[in-house]
Order: sequence, then C-alpha cells, then structure tokens
Amino acid sequence: GEICAFKIHGQEMPFEAVVLNKTSGEGRLRAKSPIDCELQKEYTFIIQAYDCGSGPSGTNWKKSHKAVVHIQVKDVNEFSPAFKESVYKATVTEGKIYDSILQVEAIDEDCSPQYSQICNYEIVTTDVPFAIDRNGNIRNTEKLNYDKEHQYEIMVTAFDCGQKHATEDVLVRVHVKPVCKPGWQDWNKRIEYKPGSGSIPLFPSIHLETCDGPVSSIHTTIELQTNYIGKGCDRETYSEKSLQKLCGASSGAIDLLPSPSATTNWTAGLLMDNNDMIFKFDGKQGAKIPDGIVPKNLTDQFTITLWMKHGPSPGLRAEKETILCNSDKTEMNRHHYALYVHNCRLVFLLRKDFDQADTFRPAEFHWKLDQICDKEWHYYVVNVEFPVVTLYMDGTTYEPYLVTNDWPIHPSHIAMQLTVGACWQGGEVTKPRFAQYFHGSLASLTIRPGKIESQKVISCLQACKEGLDINSLESLGQGIKYHFNPSQSVLVMEGDDIENINQALRKVSYINSRQFPTAGVRRLKVSSKVQCFGEDVCISIPDIDAYVMVFQANEPKITISGMDHFARPAAQFESERGVILLPDIRIVSTVTKMEHPVGLKEHDRANKPVLLEEMLHNLDFCDILVIGTELDPEQECLELDHVELQGKRLDATNSTAGYSIYGVDSMHNYEQVLRQIRYRNWYTSATFDRKFRVKCSELNGRYTSNEFNLEVNILHSSNSNFMDHVNHMIVQPQFLQSVHHPEGTISAVHNSVVPSVATIVIIICVSVLIFIITLGVYRIRTAHQHSSADNEGSKENEMDWDDSALTITVNPMEKYEKPHQTEEESEEEDIEDEEEDTTSAESDESEEEEEEEEEEVIVQKGDKQNVTRREQLEWDNSTLPY
Repeated sequence: GEICAFKIHGQEMPFEAVVLNKTSGEGRLRAKSPIDCELQKEYTFIIQAYDCGSGPSGTNWKKSHKAVVHIQVKDVNEFSPAFKESVYKATVTEGKIYDSILQVEAIDEDCSPQYSQICNYEIVTTDVPFAIDRNGNIRNTEKLNYDKEHQYEIMVTAFDCGQKHATEDVLVRVHVKPVCKPGWQDWNKRIEYKPGSGSIPLFPSIHLETCDGPVSSIHTTIELQTNYIGKGCDRETYSEKSLQKLCGASSGAIDLLPSPSATTNWTAGLLMDNNDMIFKFDGKQGAKIPDGIVPKNLTDQFTITLWMKHGPSPGLRAEKETILCNSDKTEMNRHHYALYVHNCRLVFLLRKDFDQADTFRPAEFHWKLDQICDKEWHYYVVNVEFPVVTLYMDGTTYEPYLVTNDWPIHPSHIAMQLTVGACWQGGEVTKPRFAQYFHGSLASLTIRPGKIESQKVISCLQACKEGLDINSLESLGQGIKYHFNPSQSVLVMEGDDIENINQALRKVSYINSRQFPTAGVRRLKVSSKVQCFGEDVCISIPDIDAYVMVFQANEPKITISGMDHFARPAAQFESERGVILLPDIRIVSTVTKMEHPVGLKEHDRANKPVLLEEMLHNLDFCDILVIGTELDPEQECLELDHVELQGKRLDATNSTAGYSIYGVDSMHNYEQVLRQIRYRNWYTSATFDRKFRVKCSELNGRYTSNEFNLEVNILHSSNSNFMDHVNHMIVQPQFLQSVHHPEGTISAVHNSVVPSVATIVIIICVSVLIFIITLGVYRIRTAHQHSSADNEGSKENEMDWDDSALTITVNPMEKYEKPHQTEEESEEEDIEDEEEDTTSAESDESEEEEEEEEEEVIVQKGDKQNVTRREQLEWDNSTLPY
C-alpha cells in the first residue's frame, strides 16, 4: 500500500523524481544538473509511480498509469547583444538625402524573446549628420559635401529588450563621393620655371573627366597671357638699334624714341615706364625731334617701325592721335607726312612735293584693325615704296585702302618740324603749339630712309622669346589637330578621343629662351568645348586658371680689368697711329650661386657662396668716356680702324666726349675691338695727362660692369715744361700729405693754424729735395728714352708701367755706399715682394728698367723696408702723372 519509487521514461533527461512520503505517495521532481535555457527551452517526458510489491528480481511491482510532464525553462538575461560584422562600410554621393544608407544588425544569444530580441540601436559618436532607427537603418540628416568631409567614421551600439547594451560598439565608415563634375583633373595651379630650364611640361598628369558622357569630339585652347610683361611678352630688352643689327636689318635706322641721354635729350620730358625703353603718352605730351636727326626729304623708299599699345580713343568725338608727324614749323600748317590713329584705324599720310610729280597721287593710306584698340602690344612696320605702302602688323601683311587722291604740295622754303606723340601746329594759330595728342604707349619708334625691310627681318624683330611648345610632335597621335598663333602664345588642339587629348595636353610645355628672363608670373588659361553624339555642346568643362612662376636669374657680375695707368713719350702720341689705350683689357662675367657642400655642418652651410667661373653672354654696348675736359678736336682724338668691326655685329660712334661701341655681340669680340682703340694727340705740349673711363652693359643697362678708370701720362722731352709741371704739383696740398718720413710723421704741417719756423724750414727742405729728385728722375728718363728709341715699335708694351702701387726711392747724389753684392740681393728681395701684388709683366718691366738705369732706381714695397734703407730719403710718387 505504499509508493516506493517514481520513474522517468525518456533518454538522458536531466531530471530525477524522489519519493518524499511513501504512505501519502508524495514525491519531488528535481534537476540532476544545471539547466540551460539556451541549450533547451522546454522538456516533455512520462513519469510513472511504483509500489513496494516488487520481488527480489524486481518484476512483481505494480506501476501507475503514465503521466506526461511539461517543463519550461525560464530565461536569465545573461548575454549582451553582438553585431554580426566587425566594420560596416557604405558610399554615398554628396548632395543627396538618403532614406537608408546601410543597415547594421546585432544578435543576442539569450533564449527568451524578451532578452534575445534587439529593441534599439544608438549612434555613440556625437555631432555627426546621421541618425539610426530601431531596425538598424542609418540615414543622413543633412546633405553631405565632399569638399567639407571625404569620409565619416561613426560608432553604433545595440540594446536588447532587457536594456542590456552591446559590450563592443561597431565602426561604421561612410565614404562621401563627389558628384561627377566634368572637368580637368590632376593639374597644379602653380608651375615653377627656373631660367635655363629649356622646355618644361605644364600639365604632366592631367586628364579629362566626362562622367561617362557620350563624347564625340573635344576642342581645347591653351593660352599663355603675357601682355603685361614689357612689350607684350618676354622679348629681349635690347635697344631697337641693337635688335635690328641682331636680326640682320639694313643699317641706317634712326631711333626717334631713344633712352634720354646727353646726346638724345628730346625724350627727357616724356613719361616713361619702369622699363626705360617704353614711353607713355597721356594726351598732354609731345616731343620735337631736333633738326638734322632725320633727313629733310625722305626718298621714295623708307620704313617706319614701332611698338604700340593703344585702347579706344577717349571722348565722344574721336580726335586724330598723332604717332609721328612732319609739319611746317612756322607760317603754315601743312602736314608733309604723318602716322596717326583715328577711330581704331591706322592712317599714314604722305604728300610729295610738286617738283617730284605733278599728277594725282594717293595721299592717305588706311588700315582698320581690331588690334589697334585692344590695349595690347603689337609691332607695326610701314614699308613705303611710293606709291605702294604696305603695313606689317605682328609679322602679317595688310594692304591699305586709299581715301584721298591729292595734288602734290607746292614747294616752299618753310622749315619743317618732326614730332612724336603730337603734331606741331605752326600756322593758323596765334601761338604755335602741339595738337592731336596721342593716348597710349610707344616703344622702339624708328625711321629708316632709303630702305625697306624684308619679311624675314620683320618676323625676327617682333619674335617673342617665351611661349608654348609641344614636346615630341610625332607622338601626338594621328587623331590630333593642333595650331599655334604666330607668337606661340595660343595653342588650339582638337581630337575625337579623350585619351589622345589627355596625352597631347601632357606634352604642352612652357619655354623661355632668354638667358636672363623677366621674373614674375605668366598666367595660363585652358578652355575646352566637348561635343556629344547628336548634340552641339553637351558637357560644360570649367576653364583651367593656372600660372607659371618664372624665377629671377642669377645676376651676372661683369668685371673689366687691365692696365690702368701708363706713361709714354710725347712722340708716340703725336705719331700717325697714336697710342693704343687698352692693349690688355679683359672683360669677364661671373655669377654667384648659393650652394651647400655635403661635408659641412648645418650652421657652417649658411652663407657659403660658391663663385662659378666665367659665364658667357653678350654685351650690347661699351663706352670709353673722357674724364674731365672733353677732347679738343683741333689737337686730339680717339680712333678705331673700322676694318676691326667687320665680321662682327658691332657699330661705333665717336665724339669729343668719348667713343661708344654698340651692338649685341660676345664679350670676346668687344675685347678685340676695345684693344684696337687708339688715342692721338698731335699737340702734346699743352697736355700732361688724360683720364678715361670704360663701362660696358648687357640688356640695355640692366646689368652694368664696374667703372674701369685709365690714366695716361705724356712724358715731355722739354725740361722747362716738365719742371713747370712738377712745380705746379708742389703747391698742391695733397702732395704734402703723400711725403713719408721714416722716423715719424709730420702732422703740424696741416693741423697747425699758425705755421711754426720748423714747418717753414721743412717745406723749404722738401722743395729743395724735390727739385734735386726731379733732376735725377729727368736724367733717368732721358737715358731710358735714348736707349729705347731704336726699337720703339717692338718694345711698345715694355714701356707701359704702372707705378700707382710702387714707392720709388732715388739717390740723387749718386753716392750709394753699400757693397755691390748686398745691393743686388736687396733688389732681388724687393722684386720678389713686389710680385705678390703686381702682375709678372709689371715686375719684369721693373727689372728691365733697373738694369738699364744702372740700378739708380730701386723698386720697393712702401712698408717693407729693411733697417739699412730707413736712413735714405723716401717719397711716394703715386700722385705724379709721369
């Protein structure tokens, strides 16, 4: 009647049933091991009760009916949510609002719906333009901008319904993609150019983005804008005369707008650009060309050339604006020939005299050109072969149309006035004045009588030294058409394949062939048009605005050197050939660069200039100027055989103020010509010395040399003349300053207001001493002249001597009490000392003179005197001109 056991039927159930009270049949069902909901949420099994009537073999007991047991496992929130991915990525296009950019998803391993479901997501990162909903969908809350931010990184967490959040937040990367904008990609706004670099590519890695448009052809224009540099581009800033020589133009051009100087002073009052060869006319100024500069009657053939920059004429009624005008100086107001601008037309007026022809002839020649009023520099050449007049503008020919046929002018004896920038109104007004003023800029205005220029020379004169270039023309490809304008500042390319156009544009370069280019910015503009299939222009390509930065070239230092002091007998100056002034002149040009040798430490590297050796470039003029009173044409002159200029691009002009050699040529050629210039003086008795100054220039004075001074002394054979000159030198106060005293200095001579007795005695002694010394020197000179008279021509250079750095000690009493051997040793020592500071040639000359003068003159350094010589009298002749 008792219950002895409960039995569970089922495979390996983690439960067991135990009897609590056999009599009442009460029992308990319990777990044998921990139960995990995540492994199994519920169990179902059968249980039976057994009585105690079982036999020894356990076969006779009775069992109850089967009861079904259902067990449900209650969940504990033991797991945190975890995201399925470690990183989430998405890409969005700028400027759009998305409903959902991407979805994040987390899971929870808890078994119950309450703890296993993700109830919420949250963005942890603050201040980001994104939001997330309960399902994990991320959206942007504002339009994104690629330029502002290329990529966003945000952290997201998740919560289950038990409010337990994920142990690790997840990273979400959102890339912002720019809206596809058609245009050129991968180019630099600034391109740097160092002088001497040759040709450098402007856009070496450029390519065109068309956003997958159906492109059929591309038209690209590259423009180099240099209108603000000099005369519209980096042309050589040589003078017009030098340029014409350089380009092989026929000689005889007359510069009507030269740089102001002593001989060309009519341009002094005009406004000038910072470049001293460009003249600005503001409608208030004109210049009168002096008589004799241009021939009164031009022949039937002549040429006018000029650079002009001109804008639209001011005012409602456009007045004539005179460039060049030849009109009556007084009484009447007839214009004989003129070049002027009127209503954006260039007009050339030419009226012949009646004695040349008495028939109707064309008198005005007009050209209407847009360039006359475009505020840019252009080069104009008017070639006159009367009655045919041709205009070349920027090298291109333009034929005129004739407005007036007129009778020739009746000849009269009224003087004519040639003017620039305005026309002279000599008649029809109470007071003669300028009229018809020019507004604009002019440069290099020349007139060449008797010759007209060839097309080749005109092209050379207006050629530009900088421009666009294409590296490797043959590799452009078959499908590319290209075209340069004449000055190579504009390049047009056309093609139907995008990749071919990309490759072609990568080959476009900037080149500047000037050795010393103008530093600064050169603006670049690239404009493009794209055509699509079946449409005119389907894609708009923005222009490229870039610039080339041209660096300053290392400036050359031009140095003139040579013998700067010599004396010759008067007879040589009076000879037919005269005396060569600069037999050993040397012109060198060096440039200093800052370089950092590898071996030096950082603080030692600073300011370590490395002087490079000679730099070869051209010069454009060298002047030999007379210092002091100008040459007297009655008795002296500078001469040069013009055969010396043959084969060189050089010309020369001569005046009483000096000699000028000009033209663009090498320093070597300038040296050769300068070494042949001679000074003649056929009345030397009135002249004791002449001083000259040599100065050279490159690029019209942009780089100038040092001022090399030369002093030439004339040695007179007349005793009285020589003595008078020396006595004249005695009274000059600087001579007293140059007297040296070995045992001490005499300062009272100049410092004392009241001269003492000692001072007067000293002056008398010095005067007597100088007189005695002069006799000695005179004897030496006379002996030297006699000994060298026979071989005067062959020993011309031997007679050159530079005594500016020497101290000459003379024993006028001819009593030299030292042993002969000691005297020679002393001389050798002194000569060796002298060679340290003078050239070997000068030292040799000093030795020869000592031998010929029987060792009466001892060459000696001023401060290196030995003890025995301090007893001798000593004087410095550096101020004497012999």
